[in-house]
Amino acid sequence: MSSVYPFTKSNKALSNPVLFSIVVLIWGSTWLAITYQFGEVDPTLSVAYRFLIAAVILFSYCKIKKISLRLPRHIHIKMAGVGLCLYTLDYTLLYQSQQYIISAIVALMSSGMVYINVLLRRVLLKKPIRKEVMIGATLGMFGISLIFLPEFAKVSANQYLLLGIGLAFTSFFFASLGNVISERILDHGTPVIQMNFWAMSYGVIFIFTAAMFNDAEFSLPTNPNYYYSMFYLSVFGSVLAFGSYMQLVKQMGSDKAAYVVLVYPIIALILSTLFEGYQWHLEAFIGVAIVLLGNAVAMGKLPLPFNKGESNKS
Repeated sequence: MSSVYPFTKSNKALSNPVLFSIVVLIWGSTWLAITYQFGEVDPTLSVAYRFLIAAVILFSYCKIKKISLRLPRHIHIKMAGVGLCLYTLDYTLLYQSQQYIISAIVALMSSGMVYINVLLRRVLLKKPIRKEVMIGATLGMFGISLIFLPEFAKVSANQYLLLGIGLAFTSFFFASLGNVISERILDHGTPVIQMNFWAMSYGVIFIFTAAMFNDAEFSLPTNPNYYYSMFYLSVFGSVLAFGSYMQLVKQMGSDKAAYVVLVYPIIALILSTLFEGYQWHLEAFIGVAIVLLGNAVAMGKLPLPFNKGESNKS
């Protein structure tokens, strides 16, 4: 974990491709793990349990390694903002939206996070809009559309569809806002592990508070698969994946880091093929190729003619 969470100058951070791969592989698999969370427990509480366990793990790690968790008050205010936006509003609204819209719409809308990140990064952090990220995101959205093309035929227009789309968009807006605030915190030199611990802790407080006001029923599930998936979501999906993701934000910016949302649905589809019988079609193969092309453009691996020499600047 020390290489994912570099908190001393002697520790060498993992490279961007390695961090990107960790996030994509883990978050791509959490889509399947989350399906075992529905049924017996209120979804809001499942989110709270997930981040509570992750925060306890991070706290224990810091205590064992004698890592100080003391940070300035102004950083705590920002970390509370991350907890509210990224860990509370993002997840709770997203879980609610999935009651009304299919996963294809969620996947397509999530790809729009890249655009929101770019704009918020420009407005709040005064950082330049990188052309390669915008072009890569556009290619990625087109690729995602092709991958999920048959699923869109199942969509029926009604008031619940609009409600689901509204909830999902709001969720992704807050996710992007949380990303940009995180970049601001990391720009101040705050170590990733401390930021994640405090942000998750604040998020847990907000989520449990919301659950109590909504009269959520606190109960223990009987299905062992719930506990297996909760362990995976907490340790891998939250501690390791979010640690890697925030390190990406620190090293390459929240605009480029957000491209993971366009790539990890591919991993989710591969797992769906193995465990749920997903049938691939020609458009899906073309879509995957376009998403990967967009990723190469966004990461500056495929320099643009009008942007030579600038793709690595920010």
